[in-house]
Amino acid sequence: MPPAEASTGTGTSHPPGAAGGTEDTLDLRLPEELGALFGEGGAAFPPMPRHAPAGDLLDAPAGWGPVTTSVGVFQLVPVRVERDLTLISRWMNDPAVAAFWELAGPEAVTAAHLRPQLDGDGRSVPCLGVLGGTPMSYWEIYRADLDPLARHYPSRPHDTGIHLLVGGVADRGRGVGTTLLRAVSDLVLDHRPRCGRVIAEPDLRNTPSVSAFLSAGFRFSAEVDLPDKRAALLVRERAFRDLL
Repeated sequence: MPPAEASTGTGTSHPPGAAGGTEDTLDLRLPEELGALFGEGGAAFPPMPRHAPAGDLLDAPAGWGPVTTSVGVFQLVPVRVERDLTLISRWMNDPAVAAFWELAGPEAVTAAHLRPQLDGDGRSVPCLGVLGGTPMSYWEIYRADLDPLARHYPSRPHDTGIHLLVGGVADRGRGVGTTLLRAVSDLVLDHRPRCGRVIAEPDLRNTPSVSAFLSAGFRFSAEVDLPDKRAALLVRERAFRDLL
């Protein structure tokens, strides 16, 4: 999956599927390769594959493409350690983020969190959230039914989980996280036809994060005791996506 939507962070110190900087990014320069990916104006996106690869556990988030939201054009871009580690580690060292993600420290700490996901079987995909051509958030899209989380709630096949932190200070506290949570959960439901529910499990103490999910159409299901936190189990169901 930090105060005041200040990072809308829902992550834990363990990557899902394996176990579980305060700088404003608006004035960060895009890494050269990422800038080339999006083009100077942020309008050139890689084409969406026609079909997910056979056996893909998450139906190819890399190919879900951009979506237009009320805060700008947004796209999930799968993480590449050599390109993105410095930026993600900077965010993890923001005290507001570190309080819940527990990944503060040198870049090696963040790398150790990312690599089990990137080298795994694809049940968790770490992504940058790129808004208007600028990387401004970190996401983990994961198979909740294949995660240790499934031991703690009545999971269903293809339940899909979301972890999020908003890294850019200027994007915090003004509803951006809520808008993007709705957009990304819509992407999951649109591109994963077998998925009936999107799941989140933020720390119960992280009231702003819980609030952001609820405002994005998730409903409170239960309190669950996880190994590293007491969490709010939040669910957005396909059947009710247009009602909440």
